[in-house]
Amino acid sequence: MSTFLGMPARPPRSPYGTGNLRGDEPFPRAAHQELGNAQLRRNLGRATTTIRAKRLNVTGELPDWEALREAGSAIKTDALNRLPELLEQLERRVTEHGGTVHWARDGAEANEIVTRLVRATGSGEVIKVKSMATQEIGLNEHLEAAGMTPYETDLAELIVQLAHDKPSHILVPAIHRNRDEIRQIFLDRIPGVDPELDNVPAHLAAAARAYLREKFMTARVAVSGANFGVAETGTLAVVESEGNGRMCLTLPETLITVMGIEKVLPRYQDLEVFLQLLPRSSTGERMNPYTSLWTGVTPGDGPQDFHLVLLDNGRTAALADTVGRAALNCIRCSACLNVCPVYERTGGHAYGSTYPGPIGAVLTPQLAGMDATADDPNSSLPYASSLCGACFDACPVKIDIPSLLVELRHQHTEQTGTTAEKLAMKAAAAVMKRPTLYAGAQKAAGLGRALAGRDGTISRLPPPFGGWSDSRDTAAPPRQTFRAWYASAEGRATLRAAADEHDRGPDGQAPDQGEGGMRRRDGEHAPGRGEGGTE
Repeated sequence: MSTFLGMPARPPRSPYGTGNLRGDEPFPRAAHQELGNAQLRRNLGRATTTIRAKRLNVTGELPDWEALREAGSAIKTDALNRLPELLEQLERRVTEHGGTVHWARDGAEANEIVTRLVRATGSGEVIKVKSMATQEIGLNEHLEAAGMTPYETDLAELIVQLAHDKPSHILVPAIHRNRDEIRQIFLDRIPGVDPELDNVPAHLAAAARAYLREKFMTARVAVSGANFGVAETGTLAVVESEGNGRMCLTLPETLITVMGIEKVLPRYQDLEVFLQLLPRSSTGERMNPYTSLWTGVTPGDGPQDFHLVLLDNGRTAALADTVGRAALNCIRCSACLNVCPVYERTGGHAYGSTYPGPIGAVLTPQLAGMDATADDPNSSLPYASSLCGACFDACPVKIDIPSLLVELRHQHTEQTGTTAEKLAMKAAAAVMKRPTLYAGAQKAAGLGRALAGRDGTISRLPPPFGGWSDSRDTAAPPRQTFRAWYASAEGRATLRAAADEHDRGPDGQAPDQGEGGMRRRDGEHAPGRGEGGTE
């Protein structure tokens, strides 16, 4: 297909092989390995059960919870519909208040911008607020390759960083680690830690606090994400539970914020909705302990050099998908992970992306694509769901994740070309269009009973249908087809008995004769019935 100047083209996805939006293997293979980790399943089961219960308690307190969800959905949808306009307004407001705005087309460009800004300060160390966006683009790895040292200050992120691990949950990145593992990580990785450190949570937190306090007091540069950016005022917002974010956002001389472009809200007043939705859905709290808001630079108070990096990295491509764009409404609360039966058993690493769970199965293919190669691991993510709908019920902004997963499955099928499954479906359609062939196929299917076990199911189908039976049992074909039963004496008798019961009514008596009505005489066929009493 030739192109010409001005011809519309689909926006680019996040570049293949950059950042943390693609795993090394398909979800089924990775999940199979994770299912063998009994400790992981215990950790996930306890944590998600606790968070689910807390969330249900605090959302149940609000009589207008559903109205809040509707409002959140409407605000986010409106913001996406006006995204170019709102981003330009945000840039103007930030600039008016002394900040500098940078636009990054992808993760590689964002990494280069942040690295250049840090290098300009002359500092070789950076303290970081927990940020999904910087994890998405692999900022830590890029800074380290440039000779700089980033320090995660969120406790769970610190554990992951010290262990050279990857986060496995949006809210609790180290959910896959237990206290004994964390204790050993601290003993091995934190300089000067007390060798008698035990696994008591308060003692572990104190060890991390002592280690980080020096970094807070000496670091000249901080990097953060943003939960929300307000176009009306140029205000940025970060919510967190430990106070480390407040330290990072106020003490250093330079603050660099990397924000996905979908995080913009139209009005300051919109925060009223989301500061109720987010903590209740995320941590099961009525209000998050620390809410930090800042607008540009305030002389003599806080960082005096503020930079906002607006990150695309496939978001415009997702926005161009009229169905899938709804995934950009996500506010990263993790409610869908905590109710997902698939995530609870496999954990986050099986998804291979910064964004695990149901929303990750939708968002990751939208940002990075799922057909970049013939065996792209992302192509398996839309199938990592039972489509039970629990994620839709839990989502505070009412993203219909099951429908989005089905749409992505459709898109993947359209991209895969001719497959054995497609040929099988075409053959089935051809047979079903011809009654004689269909009847013959039904009779032939009866031979499949020979493959059934004593429980009446087929545990393994022959090729090319083995993939179906790998994850489910298949019921053996019945001894008799419906058509054969319908034409048999047994079928006629059953239908006749059902018709007579219907005529007698629920009390077992024949219905009363109404005005001008007619009662059927014994032995006389009811109107509309043929021989044998069938309708």
